[in-house]
Amino acid sequence: MFFLSIFTTFAAEMKLQVFNPEHDIALASNLANFTAPHAARQLRADLGYLPALWAEEGDVVLVDHVESAEKAFRKVAHRLRQLGCRDLPVVDGRFTGSKQPAYYDLVEDVLPWGWNLALRATLKRYGVREALLPTEDQIAEIRQLSHRRTAARLLPLLQMEGTVGESFECTTADEVEVLLARYGQVVMKAPWSSSGRGLRFLSTERTPFQMHAGWFRNLVAQQGSVMVEPLYDKVKDFGMEFCVDDAGIHYLGLSLFHTINGAYVGNILATERVKQEMISRYVPIDLLDRIKRKIADTLNLGSYRGPFGVDMMLVWKGNYISQLSIVNFQLFLHPCVEINLRRTMGHVALAISPTDDDIQRVMRIVYDGTNYQIKIQRL
Repeated sequence: MFFLSIFTTFAAEMKLQVFNPEHDIALASNLANFTAPHAARQLRADLGYLPALWAEEGDVVLVDHVESAEKAFRKVAHRLRQLGCRDLPVVDGRFTGSKQPAYYDLVEDVLPWGWNLALRATLKRYGVREALLPTEDQIAEIRQLSHRRTAARLLPLLQMEGTVGESFECTTADEVEVLLARYGQVVMKAPWSSSGRGLRFLSTERTPFQMHAGWFRNLVAQQGSVMVEPLYDKVKDFGMEFCVDDAGIHYLGLSLFHTINGAYVGNILATERVKQEMISRYVPIDLLDRIKRKIADTLNLGSYRGPFGVDMMLVWKGNYISQLSIVNFQLFLHPCVEINLRRTMGHVALAISPTDDDIQRVMRIVYDGTNYQIKIQRL
């Protein structure tokens, strides 16, 4: 059961903040009556306090277990102060059960990790006024914009000297076979999937299409298509974080993160200047600036309002003379691996990043066999 943690006295315009990390899976299911996998439920239970890291005075945070969330938040806030990242006020709050309709009448806005039908149904059932919730049509628009084809359509608009990247939407086995023959190695991606999931790697020499033909057919039947991309020799993951409002798209900052097999592991906590210095060892900052402006000027997110992130990567690319000889081997920027139409861990990192250039930390999510925890350590 969810509960509400109120960190300060009620504000005139109270916002309800929600960490629902199962969002991507729920969006893929497209079901109002959705049960998240155990791991996602545990992640939500253990890290439900996260919005308190960026919540404004008077905001409320929806959590599974009030006492454990308060304890975990106090621990992280203490660690942030200890390491000089940010001084978060820890105020004893008021806690109330999630099904008190009189309380929900005080909420004036709802800010979740991401919007999907399941969360809408849950909040409506709890008593949040329907006027504060997106309509089913609006969620359908968010779902369509969250399809990987949105990134595929943006990608050609971001191509300039120093960049690389192609993405194709396929509905037949023949289309995939043609792409595999052209590139030698490709990755098939589910249109909607959570981080590190919904991927299958193909190689003409080691992993032919037939090894994953069943997966492909099932996915096309369930989600309508599969995205296919050349497999690049990745050097580094990173991203850019944005938000969009009625005035347009606004850049928030770089996200320097690490993944293992596509799954998120951790983020660098540092000032924007320091992060730019770190990434400039690999790619010119002026190229990143041009990509940033192009995203803000060309990406159309319809009626969506809120945070989003664009994942990128740096890759090796060379011209093969033979299997043993490569020339012009150099780094290229893939400017749009995917678009996350929701809050991301990069946004979390930005919320707690230091303002001092000399302070550099790393934020990791770790699982100790029992619980998920946020660990903040010296870099």
